[in-house]
Amino acid sequence: MSSVTVPATAPGEVATSDVAIEAIDLVKRFGDFTAVDGVSFTVPRGSVLGLLGPNGAGKTTTVRMMTTLSPPTSGTARIAGYDVREQPGMVRQNMGLTGQAATVDEILTGRENLRMIGGLYGIGRKTLARRSEELLEQFSLADAGDKQVKSYSGGMRRRLDLAVSLLATPPVLFLDEPTTGLDPRSRSELWEVLRELVAEGTTLLLTTQYLEEADQLADDIVVIDKGTIIAHGTSLQLKEQAGSASLVLTVSHADDLPAAEALLRKNGAEVFVDVAARRLTTAAGGLGDLPRVAAWFDESGIAVDDFGLSRPSLDDVFLSLTGHRAEESSNAEDTDNTTDEERS
Repeated sequence: MSSVTVPATAPGEVATSDVAIEAIDLVKRFGDFTAVDGVSFTVPRGSVLGLLGPNGAGKTTTVRMMTTLSPPTSGTARIAGYDVREQPGMVRQNMGLTGQAATVDEILTGRENLRMIGGLYGIGRKTLARRSEELLEQFSLADAGDKQVKSYSGGMRRRLDLAVSLLATPPVLFLDEPTTGLDPRSRSELWEVLRELVAEGTTLLLTTQYLEEADQLADDIVVIDKGTIIAHGTSLQLKEQAGSASLVLTVSHADDLPAAEALLRKNGAEVFVDVAARRLTTAAGGLGDLPRVAAWFDESGIAVDDFGLSRPSLDDVFLSLTGHRAEESSNAEDTDNTTDEERS
């Protein structure tokens, strides 16, 4: 499979002054193993980039290089205009990072965690007290602010972890698998918080295996596998690459399947029949097919339970690009989490 490189400074794309995050030919090698191989992309200010890929694809290694935690073997990155190689201190001052595991202290309360980290940032006492209360309120943690973090649910700990990363109001925020392990409700609540942050001007880079998460949050998606970029585009653009839309129709009675199949063949495409589900699927040319086919079935008298247009999902994109579905990758060994020391 050939790799796809997203140029860091492609003609006609975002002007440098409007770019918050820029990866430029990033390479990371551990001995003979190349974890990241020539990754380049840009993220406009105030937008969300979803870095999508299976476990071990190179997502976390890429984030570690871009946040000064691991030096690139070659290439570089710029965060808020500052080079990670030449100006690491300025990079750290202009970004926040929430890793895969919550890093808050379980013995301390939520409020104490915020004040401890704020003190390390050098934030003044009055400013820190005000900012802590704002964040506890923003992340729906005000009522739990004086409780020990060990009593928090997984979703509460994740929100506190994110609140801590925002203490210094960074313009750029890196989120590495931010909702891993959260229940659907906690995940949805965190999505709402992230949307609010972006609306206020924060730029997000989000690594995820959850295709729905990328669909919900990302303005742009970069798919990475085996250390290289294999696709790039909006959610809709990537879905279109995975195939055309389909007409999906479910008849009320299995006896009507042959007649329904004959009607759908009038649309000029192959019809796939799932007898057990009483479902028929055929390629669609667009929305115009819906009223025409609906009229055929209305005139035929065939009872229909469901009828609609279905586009490929991001899971279909993942399958077409990587050869397996996303849920299969979640069971694989996550070599992306291996530290530099463990690899050496």
